Parts: sequence; C-alpha cells; structure tokens
Amino acid sequence: MFIKKIKNILSNDFIRNIGWLSSAELINRVFRLGTTVVLARMFSPTEYGLMAIIYTAFEFAQVFTLSQGLGAKIIQGEEDHLNAICNTSYWLNWFLCIFIFLIQCIAAFPIAYFYGNEQIIAPLCATSLVYLMFPLFVVSSALNKRNNRLEVMALCNVTQSILANIMTIIFVLFGMGIWSIVLPMILTTPVWIIINWKYHPWRPPLFLQLDKWKEVSQFGGNLFGIKLLDKLRANLDYLIVGAFLGIDELGVYYFAFNAGFGISRNVISIFTSALFPYLCQVRTDLVQLKKRYFNSLKKSFMVIISFIMLQSTLAPFYVPIIFGKQWTSAIPILVLVCLSVIPYALFIFTAELMNTIGKPNLTLYWNVGYTFLFIIALLISVQSGVVWVAASVLITQLLIAPTFCIWSNNLVFNSSTKVTN
Repeated sequence: MFIKKIKNILSNDFIRNIGWLSSAELINRVFRLGTTVVLARMFSPTEYGLMAIIYTAFEFAQVFTLSQGLGAKIIQGEEDHLNAICNTSYWLNWFLCIFIFLIQCIAAFPIAYFYGNEQIIAPLCATSLVYLMFPLFVVSSALNKRNNRLEVMALCNVTQSILANIMTIIFVLFGMGIWSIVLPMILTTPVWIIINWKYHPWRPPLFLQLDKWKEVSQFGGNLFGIKLLDKLRANLDYLIVGAFLGIDELGVYYFAFNAGFGISRNVISIFTSALFPYLCQVRTDLVQLKKRYFNSLKKSFMVIISFIMLQSTLAPFYVPIIFGKQWTSAIPILVLVCLSVIPYALFIFTAELMNTIGKPNLTLYWNVGYTFLFIIALLISVQSGVVWVAASVLITQLLIAPTFCIWSNNLVFNSSTKVTN
C-alpha cells in the first residue's frame, strides 16, 4: 500500500518535472562553483565590474524580447488555434529580437561613456547576437513545456551549463579576460535549438504569418509589464541603499540579498516552471484546476518553507564559516531576506494561476500597486538603516502576497470567471 502510494506520487507530472529541474539545478550549482573559484582568482576588479554590466544588460534585454510571454501563450493557448499561435509567436519574436539586437549595439556606446570604459562596447555588441538565436527555439521549447516534457528544459540547462562553464575556465586560463564569459554565452546558446528541435517536430514557417498577432501580443504584453516591474523591484533597493547609505552599506546589503535570496529564488523557479504547464492542462476544468493548484501549493511550500527556515536558522553559523567573519554584520539582513522569500513565492504561484486562466492583465495591475508601495516603503525605511530596508521588503511582501492570493482564489474558484484563450 505504501509503495503504491509512493509510485502514484512519483508518477505525478508536477513532481516528476520538479525532479528533473532540481537535478539540473544541482549539476549547474556544482559547475558554477568551480567557475566562480577560477574567476575569483583570475579576474581583476575591473573585469568583475564589466561582467556585472554585461549580465545586467543581458537580463533586462531578455525581458524586452517577450520570449517568456510568447512561450506562456503557447503553453496556455487552445489546441484549435495552437499552430496559428506558434507561427505568429515565431515571427513576432524575430521582429522583437532584431530590434533588441540593434538597440543593445547602439546602447553599448553611451553605456561605455557612462562608465568611462570603452572595453565594454565590443562584448555588449557580441552578446546581443544571442537574441538572434531566440526565435529558433522559443516556440519548440514552449511546446515541450506544454506537453509537460520539462526534462527537455532540464537537459538544455545542464548541457549549456556544463559546456559554458568548461569553456569559461579554459578561456580564463588562456588569459582572454572578459571574453571568457562572453564567448561561452554565444557558443552554447545553439544547444537550446538542437535539443528542443530533437524532442519536438514543430519547425518554423517559411512565410510570414501573423494571424493571431493581437491575441499573442496582448497576452505577451501583460507578461512583459509584469516581468519588467519584477526586475525593477529586484534592483530598486540596491539603487536606493547606494544613493542614501553609501557603497559600504550597499555592499553588505547586496551580499546578504544574494546569499539569502539567490539560492532560494532558484528553488522557487524550479516549482513555478513545473506549475504553469501542469495547471494549463486542466485550465477549462475549474474542479481539476482547483485540485491541482492547491495540491501543488501544499507540496511546494512544504519544501520551500522547510528550506527557508533551515537557511535562516543556520545563517549565524554558516555565514562566518563559509563567507568569512567580515560578513557577520549582514546576518540579520540575510535572515529577513530569507523570510521574505516565502510571501514572494506565494505571489509568484498566484500569478501563475492568473496566467493559466488568461488574466495576466489583472496580475499586472497588482504589480503596479505592489511596486508603488514597495518604493514608498524603501524611501521611508532607508532613513533608519539597511536592516530596516530588508525589514520593509519583508513587510511589504507580507501585506501584498496573501491579499493577492486570497483575492485571486476567490476570483477564480468562487465566481463565474471565464477562462480566456
């Protein structure tokens, strides 16, 4: 009886996909650790600064490609219109990615002028080549996720991570400087094209097709707004702390936030990546949708809460041992940041539910209000020091996330809300 129950749990698409993504993340972490050690020993502070600029620019530009929004629409869309949605998404992605490619190349010059370093121009232009590969795998990747084949995503992540980290270490040892991280970004992106094409028969259309452009653009546009505001909130506290409290306090805060939130965010990403396609399979059946949503929520938060509590409880012990005694002052901030991950996860899970029923516009409205409240809380709390900034992040999320969750659950499950395509 017990063995049968275990088999039933493991046969669940949601649990199985989490297993694949978790395994991929574990392997990624091992290889990243080796690369981090090598870069720490070989890179100068200037090269680290250039690396930060490149990664920041790349992350923000990815939001503007709408790859996540277009992929989400493919996962959520009706079967009868799927081919038209895929073809439209493919061509829209080309238009957007070519535009972002040109914008980043042009922006490289004012960015170099702002930081007073012309070395950043060529790497920024080179990394923009990655966007020209996005259209070739975004649709097939989304179709694999739609079919709950997240092992394909895990395989792409692992393969790219292994190749990129090995290349980075080799290039660093050969003294290639900042190009040691730029070239692997470009050379390993085709991995996503090759693997996704292997596991799904969809191929790009030869002729321009934009039959569903309005539907796809509206859905993707709302998700773009959500992702953009999320990126803004993720970096706004750094800007405010640096401006009001100085670089030293920013350094302490940045360390605590990355040590406390960085790992936890990856854990959340594993669950949310598996959740959306799992819910979309039953999006028109509210009984099954409710069952899957709350079961997934329960299973996910058993792991998330346990992980967060363990991380925050052990922080006073592992921070001085692993990172050094100079970071002891960051422990209270790290603990507050860790605890803020729990309501943050609830907000993200609820947003995936709203995406499933085709209502990302409502999530966008909540994000606008969330961001305004977040800014006000930061501007007030920064007057009292960096610990209070971390506390304001936690308090803001404790106010917004449960309220959004209760409101959304009532809207979806206790009313006649129509699931849109």
